[in-house]
Amino acid sequence: MLAGGAKTALPIRETSPLPPAAVLRSIDRRVRRELSSVLTDQDVYLFREGTHARLYEHLGSHPRADGRGTSFAVWAPNASSVAVIGDWNDWNPALDPLELRTDGSGIWQGVAAQAHPGCRYKFHLVSRDGAPLADKADPFAFFCEPAPATASRIWTLDYEWNDASWTAARHERNAPDAPISIYEVHAGSWRRNDDGRFLSYRELADALVPYVLEMGFTHVELMPITEHPFYGSWGYQTTGYFAPTSRYGTPQDLMYLVDHLHRNGIGVLLDWVPSHFPADAHGLARFDGTFLYEHADPRQGFHPEWNSIIFNYGRHEVSAFLLSSALFWLDRYHIDGLRVDAVASMLYLDYSRKEGEWIPNRFGGRENLEAVDFLRRLNEAVYRDHPHAMTIAEESTAWPMVSRPTWLGGLGFGMKWNMGWMHDSLAYFREDPIHRSFHHDRLTFSLWYAFNENFVLPLSHDEVVHGKGSLLGKMPGDDWQQFANLRLLLGWMWTHPGKKLLFMGGELGQRREWTHEGELEWPALAGPDHAGLQQWVRDLNQLYRSEAALHQLDFEPDGFQWIDASDVGNSVVAFLRKPRGKAARLLVACNFTPVPRTNYAIGVPAPGRWEEVLNSDAASYAGAGWGNLGGCDAVPVSAHGHAWSLTLTLPPLAIVVFREPFDERS
Repeated sequence: MLAGGAKTALPIRETSPLPPAAVLRSIDRRVRRELSSVLTDQDVYLFREGTHARLYEHLGSHPRADGRGTSFAVWAPNASSVAVIGDWNDWNPALDPLELRTDGSGIWQGVAAQAHPGCRYKFHLVSRDGAPLADKADPFAFFCEPAPATASRIWTLDYEWNDASWTAARHERNAPDAPISIYEVHAGSWRRNDDGRFLSYRELADALVPYVLEMGFTHVELMPITEHPFYGSWGYQTTGYFAPTSRYGTPQDLMYLVDHLHRNGIGVLLDWVPSHFPADAHGLARFDGTFLYEHADPRQGFHPEWNSIIFNYGRHEVSAFLLSSALFWLDRYHIDGLRVDAVASMLYLDYSRKEGEWIPNRFGGRENLEAVDFLRRLNEAVYRDHPHAMTIAEESTAWPMVSRPTWLGGLGFGMKWNMGWMHDSLAYFREDPIHRSFHHDRLTFSLWYAFNENFVLPLSHDEVVHGKGSLLGKMPGDDWQQFANLRLLLGWMWTHPGKKLLFMGGELGQRREWTHEGELEWPALAGPDHAGLQQWVRDLNQLYRSEAALHQLDFEPDGFQWIDASDVGNSVVAFLRKPRGKAARLLVACNFTPVPRTNYAIGVPAPGRWEEVLNSDAASYAGAGWGNLGGCDAVPVSAHGHAWSLTLTLPPLAIVVFREPFDERS
């Protein structure tokens, strides 16, 4: 304090500058790393309660901040002894034993002074009867050695993220009224290197991002990249619930992929599998010599359809394990949402079982009450901590209120796959056009329930494997009709209420069904039919994103209005897609036969010239070129309950979309 009470700043010594941001972040990481090795009484309480959502900060392996070894912790309440074995101790269980905590948690912990990042390790457990068990990979490992090897690796998750702009705008990109068009990708088979090797996560980023931008998709959904021992499971037989598969690189390489997508305005969804896990000896099965993560009774604990093991959702510690896995990918990998696999198999105790092969719940019913509680807890945790993320259920039954809040009695998902729309649409399109008039209700039925849930319309990998053929192969007729039908199917999907999901290769019209070996049929794009289909998907995405009518009210009945759903004889439907406010409405008309419909009258709600903004039969898509010369003037002749009508040419096996005459309606 100077004379007179004036204040002055303390001098800054040039020899002691403030630490730069990178140093501060490094200090923060060291502090978090040190805290991660501390398991408090509160952590144990939440773990045993089943509500701890960040166990990955405490269990597993964590290099000590002071550089003196690595802390280990593992849940194995029924083991008589546990040791950590690895590269540094020649896999000798006598050198680094763990101690059982005395708080009843069943957690063993300790420090291996010589263990350091990069080392391989496993847990060596002895059962209560003294028998040694198969050495186990760490359930909380952040990284694993490449298959077929099965050891975990000590790893840190340090990464300098550059996606702040995306994060700031995520609430708009993932909102219910946003355009959401998802490109489903299997990382190992989208593209390969020239010598047949997998693309690394970084190579995938550099190739995938420009392609997704060019095609106009808003999000990429990665089929499970959680570590899995069998490549042919596509990731759906997970052993590493906190580890990205090492087939394509390190955790930081995956972070680069997510970061690169985000920096280019593309969201990232992860296919996540809490419904079952494989019986591999190094995994979760009979982890401590008992049925720890699973049920003992095979009527509850074994999945007959997938030859895998079902989690015991009624065990609180298992619930906390899965909650922590879900939050982990959102916390540490900046994933924008989770597509939760096989929800129906979780909800029903008799799923894929015959009479007598399942055990009813306490009320005598077939509902898995513990799984219902877990799913609600999962969605509450995700939206509590990541309110602008999304959870999407693959749920194939009519279970009510899947995408409604838990406080209303729903499961709490943000969206649900519309499997009914998918099955009905594909069944309809398989029909020869001459028979389609007898199956018209398969098209129109979906609109009876289109707004009961927040739906995603999926044409996923499941529809192009196991002998089902490719999307193109499902279409009847000669080459021209097959491509026209597929363009029509995709146009029907993109204009139907609901968000969109297309599995890779569908936009190419590849002829063989998908296989995880090799890559997509990229050379097919040399043909005009395939290139035209790809251009069609590109233009569908562009229109979907630019026209509010096609996405703004996807989940609300006010966004859709039939004009004519009853022209069974001609196999034609016409409808309006409507936005909120004064943006333009769109008229959509579909002709599901190879017969052009000329002088076809369709009622419209406004006079003026309706612009033809999309026509799947255009020559640019390798179509026949039928159309309406860019638009049509409405005349004051009533039709379909409207005072005005258009007299159109409906091209064969095609969809046409018209924008109403002015952008700002009065």
